Amino acid sequence: MTGNAAGAWTGRGTAVPTRIVLLRHGQSPLSVERRYSGRGNPELTELGRAQAAAAASAVAERYPEAAAVLSSPLARAFATAGAVGTALGLPVEVDDGFIETDFGTWEGLTFREAAEQDPDVHAAWLADPSLAPPQGESFADVETRVAAALQGVLARHAGSTVVLVSHVTPIKTVLKLALDAGPSLLFRLHLDLACLSVVDFWSDGGASVRLVNETSYLP
Repeated sequence: MTGNAAGAWTGRGTAVPTRIVLLRHGQSPLSVERRYSGRGNPELTELGRAQAAAAASAVAERYPEAAAVLSSPLARAFATAGAVGTALGLPVEVDDGFIETDFGTWEGLTFREAAEQDPDVHAAWLADPSLAPPQGESFADVETRVAAALQGVLARHAGSTVVLVSHVTPIKTVLKLALDAGPSLLFRLHLDLACLSVVDFWSDGGASVRLVNETSYLP
C-alpha cells in the first residue's frame, strides 16, 4: 500500500498505514429472527453463503494487495472468511480476540424477550458498558480484548492490508477505538450483514475511518 491523501494532509507524508478491512459475517438463522447471537454457533443460511461469496468477490477486487485474512472462531464468521480467503488465495487465521460478545442467558432471545426476562438488568446493561448480561460479558470487557487483539494485528501486519471477518460488537469496537468515540457509538451505529468497513491505522497511534457499512455488492 502506498501513502495516501489522508496521510498527506495530516502531516504523515508518505507514511504507510496498516489497513484493516472489516467484514461482518453473512446471515445466520438467528440474525433472520433478530435474536442475540453471541457465542452460539449457527452456520450461515443459504442467503448468508451468497452474501459471503459476493463480499469475497468485492474484497478481492478492491483489496488484491491483502496480506492476511483473519477470522473470529465462530462458524458464521469462519465460513465468510473462507470465501474471502479463497478469493484472495490466502489461508484464514483464527483470532479468538475477535469473537462476538458472550450474551450469557440472553443468547438466542430477542431484544423484547431479554427485556421481559430480566427487565432491570437489561435496562441497566443498555446504560452502562461495564455491566454484563447474566452469565455473560460486558461491552467494556469486549473492548479490552478487542483492543489487545487489534494491537497484535497491527504489530504482526504493520504496513499491510488485513481482512478481518468478525461480528457486530467487535467491528463496532474497532471503529469506536479508531474514532476515539464514547460508548454510545455501540448503540447508534448500524452494521448490516456482510457489510464492509475500512480503517487505516498509523504507527503513531492515529487512525482514519475510510468506510462504514458498505453493502452495494450484495445480492
